[in-house]
Amino acid sequence: MTDEPRYRIRASHTERTVTVYQAYPPAIGLPAARDGFFPATWKRDRMTWIKPSFRWMMYRCGWGRKQGQETVLAVEISRAGFEWALRHACLSHHVPGPHGDRAAWRADLRVSPVRVQWDPERDLDLRPLPHRSVQVGLGPEAARRYADEWILGIRDLTPLAREIHGLVRAGRREEAAALLPEERPLPLPDDAAARILPPAPRTATG
Repeated sequence: MTDEPRYRIRASHTERTVTVYQAYPPAIGLPAARDGFFPATWKRDRMTWIKPSFRWMMYRCGWGRKQGQETVLAVEISRAGFEWALRHACLSHHVPGPHGDRAAWRADLRVSPVRVQWDPERDLDLRPLPHRSVQVGLGPEAARRYADEWILGIRDLTPLAREIHGLVRAGRREEAAALLPEERPLPLPDDAAARILPPAPRTATG
């Protein structure tokens, strides 16, 4: 899409929910999908990354083929929880604007419970696109909120990932695209957007 902004969150969402994706080994992913919450072996004291982009998740996990990422999960969380994460986030890399100068950014990064980074979105062949996809890293405080408060449902999307991948490999791209989860622009409260959106580049004048 030529008119797609460089930085914008696109997600499957409702008025009250946002769907994010993760991939785990079967020992974690299968019980999570079965029970609707993560098993006791899921570590709450380490950073966990959630991704609203299905295609970026497929790039990260190799369509569920990479070791330790064989189970692809769609995790439906509360929109309020997702917005809390963004309001308390710090960008992983310094960008003038959201966090002031480099020293202020470093200080913010040390205490923020959430990190955000923007990586190139991917097409069906997992090649980079000009616009970016957001990845949200939840530190221990945020990870506990995620697991205990925000999660509303967990689905195993591994069969869907394998089906789409098979269609792409067979050259049946239109059929593959039709199966992708619908991801629409996600409106953000101004205070959340201010934390994570790099300023628009200035255009030359005169």
